[in-house]
Amino acid sequence: MTVTERFLKLVSYDTTSDEHAGTCPSTPGQWELARELVRQLSALGAQNARVDEHCYVYAEIPANCAKSLPVLGLIAHMDTSSDASGHDIRARVTGPYDGGDVILNAEKDIRLSPKDYESLRRNVGKHLIVTDGTTLLGADDKAGAAEILAACEILIRSDRPHGTVKIAFTPDEEIGCGADLFDVRGFGADYAYTLDGGTLGEIEYENFNAASAHVKIHGLSIHPGSAKGKMVNASLVAMELNALLPANEIPAKTEGYEGFFHLTDMSGRVEEAELSYIIRDHDREKFEARKRVMAAAAAEINRRYGPGTAELTLKDSYYNMKEKLSGCMFLIENAKRALREAGAEPRTVPIRGGTDGARLSYEGLPCPNLCTGGENYHGRFEYIPVEDMETVVRMICNLLWDFAK
Repeated sequence: MTVTERFLKLVSYDTTSDEHAGTCPSTPGQWELARELVRQLSALGAQNARVDEHCYVYAEIPANCAKSLPVLGLIAHMDTSSDASGHDIRARVTGPYDGGDVILNAEKDIRLSPKDYESLRRNVGKHLIVTDGTTLLGADDKAGAAEILAACEILIRSDRPHGTVKIAFTPDEEIGCGADLFDVRGFGADYAYTLDGGTLGEIEYENFNAASAHVKIHGLSIHPGSAKGKMVNASLVAMELNALLPANEIPAKTEGYEGFFHLTDMSGRVEEAELSYIIRDHDREKFEARKRVMAAAAAEINRRYGPGTAELTLKDSYYNMKEKLSGCMFLIENAKRALREAGAEPRTVPIRGGTDGARLSYEGLPCPNLCTGGENYHGRFEYIPVEDMETVVRMICNLLWDFAK
């Protein structure tokens, strides 16, 4: 199977994760995909392919040389974001791309346009995999999974020397749980790479420090005709709390290393309201300061309306893996060389998000992140060039072969 054929097969599974489920995996479709991945791993000749009781898929390719080499791991995640539908994905290959609008859905006049998505301009001449504009594509991270599978098939069929390769596919990365039950010791890798990045060429070893914040506002309901001096409208108080946060420090107004507060969910009545945020910053000190800003906002609401009006729950999610990778920069240099050998120019960029690798790096498995070639993740205009996936497959093979030189 080609990497494109593998990818189109994988995206046919609905694996949208659910942060409210309270189970691992959070959705049954991930079990279905896990079994398919085990089937494909076994068919291409990987050893000990299996899915454990928590829906983590593991396998390995033994070394084919006597040289003592580090054990390298390749990791991707199975779930997709709930930001757009992952049900009944209708993916197709278009192209070669001519530089104009791509008609995703003629009936609904949904177009993928370079006017809206500048990345299209650098992909002229390539074959793009797109949807019908009503769902996400799932390249985050089924492209990574397909590329790992395709690279493993090449490794197994080739007689070029390489060390032992460990493979893993994780559930629920999109809801921050991908590393929760990962068996680091059983995985047995000395170092690993997640294939969970985007644009071709990007290599990442810096990510956000991340926390979640949940605020419950308690109000007091009373008939509006006699409410003066008595009613506390929780929905309005919630709006007050949000107004206490820096207005320009939101995702839509930040980039690069700039952190933010992101309101992800809200609900409210007069009697009670709830706000959910994610807090992000690359710099650890600024990250801690952002949490203090959130706490100060809740404290101010309690000062205005009385103790207990605002209940704040803050929880750290993951930290910047740069702190753990500073002594392993050879992993980055090796990836750059492998990418150049595959025909693309590497560049290191900060992740404006997180990966399983961030958590795993703090658990003793240094794990930077590599590109997959995907664009416009988490939305209906997601796409990926076929040629870029093929380049990533070559990069993976080069990376594993180069360690044996």
